[in-house]
Amino acid sequence: MHQLTLTAKDNTALAPLLTELAGTFATIENPELIRRAPVLACSLPSRLLEFLEEFRSTEPSAVCLVSGLDVDDRTLGPTPEHWRNTEAASTALPQEIFFLLCAARLGDVFGWSTQQDGRIMHDVLPIKGHEHYELGSNSLQHLSWHTEDAFHPCRGDYVALMCLKNPDLAETVVCDAGDLDWDALDVTALLEAEFTQMPDNSHLPQNTAQSTGNPVQDRLRARSFALIRSWNENPVKRPVLFGDRHDPYMALDPYHMKHDDWTKRSLNAFRDLCDQIEKNMRDVILRPGDIAFIDNFRAVHGRKSFRPRYDGSDRWLKRLNITRNIRGSRAWRPAAADRIIY
Repeated sequence: MHQLTLTAKDNTALAPLLTELAGTFATIENPELIRRAPVLACSLPSRLLEFLEEFRSTEPSAVCLVSGLDVDDRTLGPTPEHWRNTEAASTALPQEIFFLLCAARLGDVFGWSTQQDGRIMHDVLPIKGHEHYELGSNSLQHLSWHTEDAFHPCRGDYVALMCLKNPDLAETVVCDAGDLDWDALDVTALLEAEFTQMPDNSHLPQNTAQSTGNPVQDRLRARSFALIRSWNENPVKRPVLFGDRHDPYMALDPYHMKHDDWTKRSLNAFRDLCDQIEKNMRDVILRPGDIAFIDNFRAVHGRKSFRPRYDGSDRWLKRLNITRNIRGSRAWRPAAADRIIY
C-alpha cells in the first residue's frame, strides 16, 4: 500500500485554506469549486502533492492511503439516516474540500445522473431496509467485491473513499492485480470480448429520484435509464482484462455477470481469476480522517458485513469517482464543463 500520514503541522497548515474555502463555497457540489479544484490543490503541502503524483504516474500500488486528517466527531453530528438527508449545509465541508483537492491531483471528479440524484460526492452509510441489498448502503451482508461501475465504458480510473466514522472498524476488502500470478491464468481468454457485465443495482431508477425538476436533465436521465435497461436485457460482451497482457488491468463485477452463454474456456478462465482474487484479498480498515484512493483499473474492492445501530454513530464515508480522461465521456455529458454523466 502507498501510504502517507498527515502530521499535526500539516493539519495546522491546512486549516486556514480549508476554512477559507468552506466560507466561500456553501457546498462541495458548487461547479466553480469543482472547476477550480486543480488550481486550489496546488496549495496543499508539497510532500502530499509529490506523494499523490507518484501514485498517479508510477502505479506503485493499487491503493493509496492518506491518513491523519483532523475530524471532530462532535462537529460532524450524527450519521444521516439516508444520503438524501445530507442536502443541507454539510457538517464535514472542510474535510470534503480537502478530499476534493486531493482527488483533483489524480484527475477530474465526476458523477452519474443515475446515482445519488446526480451528485459529485456521494455518502456511503447504512440505510434501514437495505441491510441485505447488493448496494453500498447495505450492512448485514457483505458488499461483493467488484470493479466500480465495471459495466460502463466511462467508469472511473479511481474510486476514492474518505472515512468520517467507522466505530466497528468494518473492513474494506481490496485485491491488487499486482498480487496475482498471471502466468497461472488464461490471460488470452480473459482479454477476449466474451464476458457479459450488467449494470449494478445502484444505477437502477428505484435508487434515485425520478425527477430533478429540470426538464432537460430529466430527459437525459430517462435516456440513461433506458440504456441501462437495454444493457440488462441485452448485455454487451466485453473483456475482463485489458492493457499489457503481462501486467493487465481488470474490469469485472461477478455479482452482476451472467455466464449462461460463455464458452467453456471463458468460464474456466474467469473462475480461475476469481479464485486467485479471493485468495489475495486484503483487509483495509478505514478510520476517521483516512482517505483511500483505489485504482479502479488495478484493483477490485468490496466491504465485509457489519451490524448497523441506526443511532447516529454508524459508519459514514464520502465517495468520489475520478477519471484521467474526462474527454472520453464527452458524448455522455451535455457540455464540456459538465461533470455529470448521463
